[in-house]
Amino acid sequence: MARQEFTTQVIELIRSIPKGCVSTYGDIAWMAGSPQAARQVARILHTCSRTEKLPWHRVINREGRISLKPFQGYEEQKMLLEDEGVEFDVTGKIDLDRYQWLT
Repeated sequence: MARQEFTTQVIELIRSIPKGCVSTYGDIAWMAGSPQAARQVARILHTCSRTEKLPWHRVINREGRISLKPFQGYEEQKMLLEDEGVEFDVTGKIDLDRYQWLT
């Protein structure tokens, strides 16, 4: 798959994540046809979130956690998810069985 096609597919998948749901970097990579490209998904999010107006906050890591560090976006992502009804346990983890979106 060409890089541009993969990027386009990732952007469309991220746009498709419904409010109140999350997906993982790996799930997006898998759905876009390149299961080993989770880091590429992170790169696309980093470079395209603003210009493409992506719901970046709905993409988390495979452990059900926010990957951003405290004071580097973690609090904003958590707040945006909580505003959509996503709940975190006491350790900061999201229940993927409850909130994970897969096409």
